[in-house]
Amino acid sequence: MAKKAAEYNNQSISSLKGADRVRKRPAVIFGSDGLDGCEHSFFEILANSIDEAVEGYGKEIIVTAYNDHSIEVDDRGRGVPLDYNEAERRYNWELVYCELYAGGKYNNNAGSGAYEYSLGLNGLGACATQYSAEYMDVKSYNGEMLSEIKFERGEPVTELIKTPLERKAKRTGTVTRWKPDLEVFTDINIPREFYEDVLKKQAVVNSGLTLKLRWQNEDGSFYENSFLYKDGIQDYIREIAGENSITAPVFWTMETQGRDRADKDEYKLKAEVSFCVSNTVNVIEYYHNSSFLEHGGSPERAVKTAFTYALDKYMKNNGKYNKNESKISYADIEDCLVLVINSHSTQASYANQTKKAITNSFIAEALTDFLKSRLEIYFAENPTEAELFANQVLVNKRSREKAESARVDLKKKLSGSLDISNRVEKFVNCRSRDPLMRELYIVEGDSALTSCKLGRDAEFQAIIPVRGKTLNCLKSTYDKIFKNEIIIDLLKIIGCGVEIKAKLKGDVVPFDLNALRWSKIIICTDADEDGFQIRTLLLTMFYRLLPTLINEGKIYIAESPLYEIQVSKGRDKEKIYFAYNEGEKAAVTRKLDSENAKYIIQRSKGLGENEPEMMWQTTMNPATRRLICVTPTDAAQTDLIFETLLGDDLDGRKKFIAIHGAEYINEADI
Repeated sequence: MAKKAAEYNNQSISSLKGADRVRKRPAVIFGSDGLDGCEHSFFEILANSIDEAVEGYGKEIIVTAYNDHSIEVDDRGRGVPLDYNEAERRYNWELVYCELYAGGKYNNNAGSGAYEYSLGLNGLGACATQYSAEYMDVKSYNGEMLSEIKFERGEPVTELIKTPLERKAKRTGTVTRWKPDLEVFTDINIPREFYEDVLKKQAVVNSGLTLKLRWQNEDGSFYENSFLYKDGIQDYIREIAGENSITAPVFWTMETQGRDRADKDEYKLKAEVSFCVSNTVNVIEYYHNSSFLEHGGSPERAVKTAFTYALDKYMKNNGKYNKNESKISYADIEDCLVLVINSHSTQASYANQTKKAITNSFIAEALTDFLKSRLEIYFAENPTEAELFANQVLVNKRSREKAESARVDLKKKLSGSLDISNRVEKFVNCRSRDPLMRELYIVEGDSALTSCKLGRDAEFQAIIPVRGKTLNCLKSTYDKIFKNEIIIDLLKIIGCGVEIKAKLKGDVVPFDLNALRWSKIIICTDADEDGFQIRTLLLTMFYRLLPTLINEGKIYIAESPLYEIQVSKGRDKEKIYFAYNEGEKAAVTRKLDSENAKYIIQRSKGLGENEPEMMWQTTMNPATRRLICVTPTDAAQTDLIFETLLGDDLDGRKKFIAIHGAEYINEADI
């Protein structure tokens, strides 16, 4: 019986206070208590410096990442106010760094606050980052005075220290240095790539602002990298698309105001839009109040609606669709679009504190109307670009539909039961339905099919012939492989789907070992050059498409005899010995010589020329046949040799011929 919990009553309710509100539940504020959360805590401090720059205060922000994982953000803004606040009757350092939901960004509509377009709105970031830090040191310069205060794990450890600035050092701005606490986050090792990605994105959407990274190496030296886009998203679009864009980049701006609901206050919205069309790259990014919207939200809804509407309308009006052709989808547009939207509003509803999506209905509606209108004008004024855009989207659409159709056909081909309505040509089934008994023989050609069919045990042995050499699966693309009828027939009969690591995954029947219809899959080919090549091609197919069957010991090779030794008289009159190699032939002939028996040695015939009784005795009778189980090592070696002899490894092939060529000189056609 489970142990009863302690009594639950009025005294069971408690609340977190002070720094514990963040330290014990960091994911509530930062979205995670792991590295993602630690990275977001850095962005909260950077965001405050960005807001200063957006308002016109400071043209450079320097971020230093030290090798002990401490971080410093140095801006040239107005300096965060730290002194006494008469209205609140508390020091501002306490409000900003020790009080959640306190800040100077709550009254921004119509220019009534200190920040009109602010990234930090909730009054959480600076305080939450301080609470989650092992230590935080804050320096604020207002042009006349340096104000400093230090914190450790959520508590101030100094008084507010104020030092007058010398005339030559009359700088402004805030310098914040802190170290994320491993007692709060499980990982504080923020990689350099993260800093560079964030700073680059902020440079893109804040034209003219320089963001500099100083990364301290293990030896104490510093790697430095700066990001500056003088023309903002226009420069960024040109950088992404390069010279491979189908259309020249465009740049549009808008300013408006509205409300999310009739009873809500109006707020301002402004936006920059830049895009071009490319058939080599597609990048779509959204930013709002300088925050990268990883999950989009309102601007993404606007782009999907407006671009699909405008392009569909253009295509209908200009007869671009074929008769009865379905309309385009946004997926067809997205594949060739390089677009950035950088919007700002005096009111923003973020999906959560991590600011990865906005939900404002007015922003979605205003951007949709703006984009529809501008696209219609763009298509009318730029007929060549409109034609190029539409044609590329149609190429994407028709390629997508063709691929989807092929995938649907492939699913049909590889699924379903092997009944009369779903038959594979020349496949000979067996009577048993028990997959633990059933055996599948893959034989070489129609003549071998006949011999094996007559010589088999029809209760549990099934046969399928391969018509000539199968496709080289090592060098072929998946699209080509799945258009090959021989391979499709084999996969369909095997019945357990395929194992592939490509975009087709999920679009074909997924691999399921339990769906395998056979206890053994036996490759049965002639013991000559053609037979060996067909065997190698089949093994390569299994190695690439169904490696688990090899690992599970389901694939076998039927060993065919090389020689038939027929005794002509004596005690073993009319008896036939079968030798599978030169050693066995020598052993049999020594025995017969010692008995003074007369015999005839001849090369074994091809499978198609053998009598059914011989096929049963040598190849199909479980009591007398010889089967070689293919191991993963065998398959890998086969793949290696195949790549060397028929693949793209030219140097390997030359080396192989130099070493082994003499072994095959007698078989050369010279």
